[in-house]
Amino acid sequence: MRMVISPRPSGHSPAHLLTSLADLLQAWLPEQRWFAGKGRRVTELSLLSVTELHPACLHLLVSTGQGSSPTRPGDCYQLLLGVGDDLPPRLAHARIGRASEGPLAGLTVYDALQEPRSADLLLERLRTPGTTGPLRFERDAKVAVPAGLTPRLLDAEQSNSSLVYGNSYILKIFRRVLPGINPDLEVPWALAGQGCTRVPAPVAWFRTSEPQVATLGVLQPFLPDAVDGWTLALESLTAGRDFTDEAYELGRATAEVHLALAAAFALGAPTGHGSRRLAAAMIDRLDSTSRSVPELLPYVNGLRGAFDELAVLDSGRPVQRIHGDLHLGQVLWAKERWSVIDFEGEPARPIAERRQPQSPVRDVAGMLRSFDYAARSRHPWRPEWALRCRDAYCAGYATQSRWDPRAEPELLRAYETDRAVYEALYEARHRPDWLPVPMAAVARLAEHNPAPAGGPHTPVPSFHSFHSAQGG
Repeated sequence: MRMVISPRPSGHSPAHLLTSLADLLQAWLPEQRWFAGKGRRVTELSLLSVTELHPACLHLLVSTGQGSSPTRPGDCYQLLLGVGDDLPPRLAHARIGRASEGPLAGLTVYDALQEPRSADLLLERLRTPGTTGPLRFERDAKVAVPAGLTPRLLDAEQSNSSLVYGNSYILKIFRRVLPGINPDLEVPWALAGQGCTRVPAPVAWFRTSEPQVATLGVLQPFLPDAVDGWTLALESLTAGRDFTDEAYELGRATAEVHLALAAAFALGAPTGHGSRRLAAAMIDRLDSTSRSVPELLPYVNGLRGAFDELAVLDSGRPVQRIHGDLHLGQVLWAKERWSVIDFEGEPARPIAERRQPQSPVRDVAGMLRSFDYAARSRHPWRPEWALRCRDAYCAGYATQSRWDPRAEPELLRAYETDRAVYEALYEARHRPDWLPVPMAAVARLAEHNPAPAGGPHTPVPSFHSFHSAQGG
């Protein structure tokens, strides 16, 4: 494979390099799972940063625009591009295309994360901290990461890319880059300082100073035998097994993380002080989403009722840092205990918003919705399975935190409604076949029928066996 000279030392500006890459990236980017503007053509492209990692691998920060589309203008993406004469057959799937003009004319461009040499180099840079251009590689000095760990790229992620090294560590590379420290570095690091073992602690990370400071990737311990909660729940449903023990333990794990977060970060004012503002934001999202998802229109008035109840709620509980996007896919079961991962929050929301203190009930509502999703993904639908899981989860949470989220049904209903509206928009845009799942919850929540929600007036299964097993 022929090596390519770095664009900067050879005098090529990013604009000059873009003449080689623009057509290739405009075609390739919309096809990637992590690209936010799916279904719309990239009409604007600029290079914000170009750094040579090795003679045939370039690290790029690329700004994209999609004309007058409703997506955010100027999204920034992190790319690692390999450049050479030809690709061996084993890397054919990584090929982006052949440049026809500019400084890379005649050379093949490919996704370097799928090439072992580039993946090895990333780990080595993290093992030995330092700077390369605007990139800075750092690590926890208390942890020694061994060299020579075999890399493999995971193919299951939606919004990022991850490299697993020797089944010992996992490097999450943030594809869409936003200014500031990413919560997926900030929060696990803070929780490690609290001694919380439910969250894998960061081992190393890298960031950029151009065009502004931003987190680019985080290395953490990998749990090789772990099963994510979504897979475990579906296995339970398929086998006809109960999932309440696991749901109860998951509730306890969630509460444990919330308690550690409350100790690690400053608390905000009690929910009641901001209820009216919070309800107004939820109503705005509902109105905006109903314009994009007409299936919501018959339920808008009923759903607004949940937010109207929230607006007058005077909760005395303070707000705090939370996970922000908690569901069964964000938890791992390994060695008979749950771990919580992926503290980025909802990728579509600004980082500053994700870092704001919020009610922990938002995380609880996200997990309750996830149980419903799992139950409806198998036929025949088993609503009683979801109901038992929801109740077990809340009971486990209450045992650990000494507070039951079902004690404030108006708050729980509002957050669950807001989550269902978000899900409806996501499914309408990305997975129309799944739209009936959140729409079923929308119909229930609009009618304000408390029975499926496992509220305080709903008959709750006995949890004596859970408490006995945990010594509670």
